Amino acid sequence: MNNLKINSIRYFFFGLVLLITSCKEKSVENSDTLAIGSMQKEIQKPKKKLTQEFKDYWFNGTAEITSYSLQQARYGEIRKGNAVMIFVTEPFLPGLQVKADTNDSNNIPVLKLNATKNYITGIYPYSIMTSSFYPVYDNQHALKLSFSSQEWCGHVYAQLNNRNDFEIMSHSYFGSEADQVYHLDKANLENEIWNKIRINPTDLPIGELNMIPSLEFIRLTHKELKTYKAITALTEADGIKTYEITYPELERVLKINFRSEFPYTIEGWLDSYKDGFGEKAKVLTSTATIINRIKTPYWKQNSNKDLSLRDSLGL
Repeated sequence: MNNLKINSIRYFFFGLVLLITSCKEKSVENSDTLAIGSMQKEIQKPKKKLTQEFKDYWFNGTAEITSYSLQQARYGEIRKGNAVMIFVTEPFLPGLQVKADTNDSNNIPVLKLNATKNYITGIYPYSIMTSSFYPVYDNQHALKLSFSSQEWCGHVYAQLNNRNDFEIMSHSYFGSEADQVYHLDKANLENEIWNKIRINPTDLPIGELNMIPSLEFIRLTHKELKTYKAITALTEADGIKTYEITYPELERVLKINFRSEFPYTIEGWLDSYKDGFGEKAKVLTSTATIINRIKTPYWKQNSNKDLSLRDSLGL
């Protein structure tokens, strides 16, 4: 083999190695960069200016934990249980859309809500958790939602990511729902309303509009996850404001009661809709009434000596 052929082979393999290496580097780099670019395409409102009162309450190294006595409609009957809402601020990675482990100028400060429900249906228990991540600057839709439900028949999981549009994946033990991945145009999210109340209730969407119901309602009632027509209103009486959402197509009315003064604490809610299957289906109202509220760094309180804190929440 002459020198020309040898050199040609060398250049071919050298170029191939460069091409493979280049592709690998791009795929790793772009996995996060593309996601960030997608989020930046959303038309954002001006950032809400954070007051000193807001900073003192939400950025003091603690979370707000509120417990509620729950009366939950399920299978055509009301079930007793409890609900807990944990509000806490944290830095959020816009690309990976998870909590940031380190400080970075690209991090987005969010007010996170982890909302749990626990109740018994006959012999077996339900455990539900919904998480919503909403920017404290109140200038765009929730950056991410996730929902899971566990009971003895199986478990269900759904997640919404805010990028170019709403990217949604859902997994269920029901064959008709199974594994799904799809996209929705951006619209008001029922799940983000709870966060908006705590940040800026004067900017709640009012009137006739389009809204995507909560992931919990959609999954547990087996409705289609899509945008529905909603009629919303805000009223006030005796220092308590009520934000009401009516979904005519779903025959559902949700009322969220919260204090009219900062920090706009959520005192309870009522959720009325047709529940159950067949002859057992009827309009029932789920309710939640506050038990207690504390501010504490719960992630540091995982010792047996901290169990008394659960007593203070009535759990």
